[in-house]
Amino acid sequence: MSFNVARKRMVAEQLVGREIKDQRVLQVMNEVPRHHFVDSGLWIRAYEDGPINIGWGATISQPYIVAFMLEALELQSTDKVLEIGTGCGYQTALLAHLAKTVYTIERVKELFFKARQNLKSLGLRNIVLKLGDGSLGWKDYAPYDAIIVAASAPSIPKPLLEQLAEGGRMILPVGGESHQDLVLVKKVQGRVLEKTLLPCRFVKLKGQYGHIKE
Repeated sequence: MSFNVARKRMVAEQLVGREIKDQRVLQVMNEVPRHHFVDSGLWIRAYEDGPINIGWGATISQPYIVAFMLEALELQSTDKVLEIGTGCGYQTALLAHLAKTVYTIERVKELFFKARQNLKSLGLRNIVLKLGDGSLGWKDYAPYDAIIVAASAPSIPKPLLEQLAEGGRMILPVGGESHQDLVLVKKVQGRVLEKTLLPCRFVKLKGQYGHIKE
């Protein structure tokens, strides 16, 4: 099976089949080559219905979870987005097609350089990468219209709330070893509104406001 066919099947069965409706999200997940972001030995698994280990304690999330988070953010082409946990760069590439600018932070040096190469080879030019503690956010470019976090935090990191724009949306997994929930946060007239969406399972956020202080 070709990668194009595998991608179309992934979108039809794993996303549309589970009621992902945002046409922009469906289109970009049908276009961005997920296999490009994993080692060639794992290409056969690139479009499977599950996460893939990418080394250094990180994973590339299940396609459905990625699509669910992107849809929940209701991204606009004018948005400035902060991504916490670049990983291999797959979700970053999707964000780059959906938003105006993506600022993304990765704490693992090896993943940072891998993601930078992956994204550069696709010719994406609206991404700014940083090596550092994502739980602190990136104050230099705040506020952000949307923030997406790819690792579970014990609670919503205070710096991320502060860096979220008025009317902005943030999605992140919150919880510990035994239970995590995907939480959608909105800032409305200075108030922070939280909505629990579904149970999930992510690697733990590391950093000053994470589970592991490094």
